[in-house]
Amino acid sequence: MQIIRNEDDVRQGLEALLRLDPRLAPIVAEAGPIPLRLREPGFAGLAHIIVSQMVSRASADAIWRRMLPEDGSLTAEGYALLHAEAWREFGLSRAKAETLSRIADAVASGRLDLSGLCLKPPGEALGELTALKGVGPWTAEVYLMFCGGHADVFPAGDVALQNAVGRHSVLQHGRRRRRLLSFRKSGRRGARWRHGFSGPTTPRRCAVTWCRSADRQHSSNCLYPLNLLDFTIL
Repeated sequence: MQIIRNEDDVRQGLEALLRLDPRLAPIVAEAGPIPLRLREPGFAGLAHIIVSQMVSRASADAIWRRMLPEDGSLTAEGYALLHAEAWREFGLSRAKAETLSRIADAVASGRLDLSGLCLKPPGEALGELTALKGVGPWTAEVYLMFCGGHADVFPAGDVALQNAVGRHSVLQHGRRRRRLLSFRKSGRRGARWRHGFSGPTTPRRCAVTWCRSADRQHSSNCLYPLNLLDFTIL
């Protein structure tokens, strides 16, 4: 299991990706330096991902500021003690509030260890996360990527990623989406997805590419771990 921990991991993955598919060189040149985007695993990391879904960055930032206690540390225990209507004051939707409450209760009671989850194989970790009502595949995948540093998890349903691939791909939208989703399915099967990440010395264990959303609400570069061999056929 490959984990992205620092800038060197990003650099090595990008170099390996370019060696395998030089067609990506113009994309790398356009993107510029790729930042390392990792958050601490735990309730706050997962909560931030959920808060940011389906809203603009400005809206998500405003909601998040209202959610943070005075000491700036959002914990599952603290969230579980909030009064029943706090979500309205924050500006959360009811669905997000209910999801966050379920997660907070699970973490506070010890039934869910979000930090330990990041150390588990991705298939097992994804299964545990998506077993929580309100946590779908995208949420679970993004948590393992950006809080756990997993390099072998792929958010194929991400519209921003689909649009970014479309900007640099000859595939039509429907076919592009099916191809990306096939990566997720192959990851669940195991063998084909792990091909390219196995072996102690292979440079293909970690690959990072850049994408830019067509939606201008996303203003910064973002990292997506990819199976190198699969990505080159897009």
